[in-house]
Amino acid sequence: MNLGEHPIHLGLGATAVPQPTITDLSWYLDYTERNAEDGIDGRLVSMVTFEEPWTVWEMHPNGHEVMLCTDGEIVLLQEIDDEVVETVLCSGDYAINSPGVWHTADVDEAATAVFITAGVGTRHRPRDDGESDDENGREDEGVGDGSSE
Repeated sequence: MNLGEHPIHLGLGATAVPQPTITDLSWYLDYTERNAEDGIDGRLVSMVTFEEPWTVWEMHPNGHEVMLCTDGEIVLLQEIDDEVVETVLCSGDYAINSPGVWHTADVDEAATAVFITAGVGTRHRPRDDGESDDENGREDEGVGDGSSE
């Protein structure tokens, strides 16, 4: 199986369950429902190739997210203590998005990353102005990877 096509759910009891192919944003809602019994302890392992900057900021309130660059170069932007911190990730580099940290990413050309995400309660907000209608953004009831699928 290919991780870019079939993410893996890491669940309670040290389980690893292959997931169906990601089709669109509704996939994430279905993922949350499929794996609801694992609650905030479940993790989504996914691999995504980006060819342009993310169009949204996202935040995972219930757990850490690992972002591992496997190809290319990614500039991770994290809002920490009211400042935007930039971290350049090259192949093999990783960063951790702590719970509650808003983050987004820039790429100049194609780059690939593996994500291990605690996605329950993930929120998104538009990137264009950096602010949402409310301070907490929009809860999507699922997990995300920052892409505009």
